[in-house]
Amino acid sequence: MKATGHDRPRGREPVPHAAADDHDPPSATDPNDRKRTPESAERPLESREPTPRSAAGEERMAPAQPGETAAQPEGAAARRGDASARPEATAARRGDASARPEATAARRGDASTRPEGAAALGGVAAVRPGVAPLFAAVIAAVAGVSYATFMLEHLLSPALDVVNGYVSELSARDQPYHLVYSGGDLVTGVLSIIVAGTALATLRRRFWSTLGWSFLGLFGLCAMGDALFPLDCAPSLETWCALRERADQVSFSHSFHSVTSSAVIACGVAALLTLSIAARRYGWWPALARFGWLLAVVETAFALATVVAMLVGEWLGILQRIQISILCLGLLTIAWALWADWRAAWRAPQTRPVQAKETTAR
Repeated sequence: MKATGHDRPRGREPVPHAAADDHDPPSATDPNDRKRTPESAERPLESREPTPRSAAGEERMAPAQPGETAAQPEGAAARRGDASARPEATAARRGDASARPEATAARRGDASTRPEGAAALGGVAAVRPGVAPLFAAVIAAVAGVSYATFMLEHLLSPALDVVNGYVSELSARDQPYHLVYSGGDLVTGVLSIIVAGTALATLRRRFWSTLGWSFLGLFGLCAMGDALFPLDCAPSLETWCALRERADQVSFSHSFHSVTSSAVIACGVAALLTLSIAARRYGWWPALARFGWLLAVVETAFALATVVAMLVGEWLGILQRIQISILCLGLLTIAWALWADWRAAWRAPQTRPVQAKETTAR
């Protein structure tokens, strides 16, 4: 008995002969009589879904959902070089300053790397000068104090004329407390040389800073010369001493003392001026940048006034005492600058060695 279209199973059916089916149109009442394509024949019935077709018989493409085009896979974005998928690498290749703020600020000498106020001074600093040991600041302050031993003259040597008498007469060999004043000059000289040597050994070397610390060492050497080559006597107190001095009948130490006294003033002015230039040029040592040049200018003005007072013969003693006081302030300013850098480095957070080693290994 021949099976009808309603009695046929709904599974895969054998394909009829081409001769019988090529000319017979499919039945309009039975949809199962239509020819199945190989693709639709292989799929199960549950997965067959009607595909919407247009009037021309072409498949209509579903419209893209909003945001479907913007969501790109990471691999595709990386293949076409999308900068949004690789922000750090792209920013590093094009030298983006936002990705490397510290390095860019250091290269352009940004004022943010100088927290002590050097930006207000107009200096440009690529790097910091380094940090000197704390004892350098301490002995610089001690040198400034020990150089002011002449202030003890009101207690130890009241007979000397403060207005017209030389300060060097306090350390003359025939004066009762000459060792006190000579000892102060000697201590100042030795400590100044130690400070200069420590700064040259531990701090960053630039032209003006190296020149300034060298002048400070020469200042200490000349101060030691004042202590090692004292006067024979006090010309303003003893008439015979003044006559011997005019007749050139004094010792080499008495004659050479004028050379060391002039050189100590010149080296002190040069040290303050060059260190101040270094501080302002490189953005270092705010204390020296603010006050170093001012002390050097005032010291130079009083040095010229002292030469005039020597020719006139009046006010020589008071002008010399002002000069030495300015040099004491200069040594204290140097101590302040070194101490401020040491304190800033001590308060700054320290980087752990383990982290630094790991960063270097990468």
